[in-house]
Amino acid sequence: RIQTMTTSDTKDITGTVDEVMRIADKGADIVRITVQGKKEADACFEIKDKLVQLNYNIPLVADIHFAPTVALRVAECFDKIRVNPGNFADRRAQFETIDYTEDEYQKELQHIEQVFTPLVEKCKKYGRAMRIGTNHGSLSDRIMSYYGDSPRGMVESAFEFARICRKLDYHNFVFSMKASNPVIMVQAYRLLVAEMYVHGWDYPLHLGVTEAGEGEDGRMKSAIGIGTLLQDGLGDTIRVSLTEPPEEEIDPCRRLANLGTKAAKLQQGVAPFEEKHRHYFDFQRRTGDLPVQKEGEEVDYRNVLHRDGSVLMSISLDQLKAPELLYRSLATKLVVGMPFKDLATVDSILLRELPPVDDQVARLALKRLIDVSMGVIAPLSEQLTKPLPNAMVLVNLKELSGGAYKLLPEGTRLVVSLRGDEPYEELEILKNIDATMILHDVPFTEDKVSRVHAARRLFEFLSENSVNFPVIHHINFPTGIHSDELVIHAGTYAGGLLVDGLGDGVMLEAPDQDFDFLRNTSFNLLQGCRMRNTKTEYVSCPSCGRTLFDLQEISAEIREKTSHLPGVSIAIMGCIVNGPGEMADADFGYVGGSPGKIDLYVGKTVVKRGIAMTEATDALIGLIKEHGRWVDPPVADE
Repeated sequence: RIQTMTTSDTKDITGTVDEVMRIADKGADIVRITVQGKKEADACFEIKDKLVQLNYNIPLVADIHFAPTVALRVAECFDKIRVNPGNFADRRAQFETIDYTEDEYQKELQHIEQVFTPLVEKCKKYGRAMRIGTNHGSLSDRIMSYYGDSPRGMVESAFEFARICRKLDYHNFVFSMKASNPVIMVQAYRLLVAEMYVHGWDYPLHLGVTEAGEGEDGRMKSAIGIGTLLQDGLGDTIRVSLTEPPEEEIDPCRRLANLGTKAAKLQQGVAPFEEKHRHYFDFQRRTGDLPVQKEGEEVDYRNVLHRDGSVLMSISLDQLKAPELLYRSLATKLVVGMPFKDLATVDSILLRELPPVDDQVARLALKRLIDVSMGVIAPLSEQLTKPLPNAMVLVNLKELSGGAYKLLPEGTRLVVSLRGDEPYEELEILKNIDATMILHDVPFTEDKVSRVHAARRLFEFLSENSVNFPVIHHINFPTGIHSDELVIHAGTYAGGLLVDGLGDGVMLEAPDQDFDFLRNTSFNLLQGCRMRNTKTEYVSCPSCGRTLFDLQEISAEIREKTSHLPGVSIAIMGCIVNGPGEMADADFGYVGGSPGKIDLYVGKTVVKRGIAMTEATDALIGLIKEHGRWVDPPVADE
């Protein structure tokens, strides 16, 4: 089921009703509305009444923080109550480490039960549902002192409330484990489900990457986190949290929901296998052996892959020969590296067609790429008929087993293309060859096989047999694919593997998509999986009725002035609810403190309060400079 949240002031009854109707008309199944205080709670009765009169019966969820009495009031009219275990009964986190005795900790739990029980009883009385919504950015000091700021702490925070529900024989609740970091989010949900299985529980899950941001960044992070879990059949409701109007969240939600439905039907397409090497609850990357230089080689192959994760691109012969691409785009974007507002150079290129031997323009272009350690990969048939010195050769398992590759000059570097679901006897040949990398094909059309599970099977084979070739995930998209579909698909399938440390890079191929878009999407994917950091990282909330400034406008302003700072992470938060906690995942924070005023953070510590909004962005830049993290943007070449 697809969910989103209103951004209007809940006291603005007409505005909120209009927004709910727009969202419902776009196809949302559930709408969440922030309810801060008594005035907002009173408004909820009128909001619900007006919607019912207008024949809008979409379920409404009250978002509650710090306000048990407000939750009790709104439970009389809304269909569901979202409580945050980090702040429902606990004070706002001060990030203090507290040493508890066992008795002291039990008294804390008794206090929670005392505060929470009336809401559970009221939800039972009125037939309301509940979401126990843990947020990585708002864990209590008690939980962090006892379990750490960790997925384990997130799960235990939710379980404290779930145990009270169960004690009172109330089971109409769902869990969520949201974080702005997709890797932590995936780990927390998996740990939650594992703990539920231990206890014999089976409650539904609401999935989301919180504060994901805007545009492609937000969609990619959400696809990595939500898509990964949907591939394993985990998740019942989803929300893509974007710093955009709420109706814009519906389309990426629907695309993810469709992939999740499809995944549930495809897992049987892979032969059963036992996994012994994948790490489900913590990120441990399987790092393939990077190429080493061999005696007598004319070029340096050590840079055809990057140790933190590689981006490969497919280049057509026409692109290679186009002067404007060759001398400006190709030379600048493939070779020089890190020009202004660029992400990074790609690491290697695939040429499906080599230029004829007598085409000196294209040959000189390729020579230039090879001379600066740019890896060029060519299919076997092309390399046999139009040999290019020092090119790596793309071969499939059939060409390997048939021995066609032996016609190549001795010492030729091989790149092996395969799907992952081949019979083990066909994969055996990998144990007896010397390859530079594996290009793992993830077909856009699923062919009744889950490519994520096929890839896991492949990695299990490689680990069992100590085959340490790097693996690059290759998705070849069809002509005409929508850019959002490409992002969601890449995040779900390639990201669903990389987030587990399975793989060493990505190659996205789409005939009619812009070169920059494909490359930027590839780097976004690696950064979202916490592999290769090549640009400024933003943690940006999606806005709600608590927001104290125009998030979309301010976010765009901050991005415009800071997007050239790879390795720096900036949080842009509309209010204080999750602000300090999410600062822990960012280097610097810009948080709405009061109307028209901004608080600035370094990590999770507030360092400047009450800055006028007109001065706040410049003050943020000054703070970045004070901490030695600022570099002036290079001037773009004319």
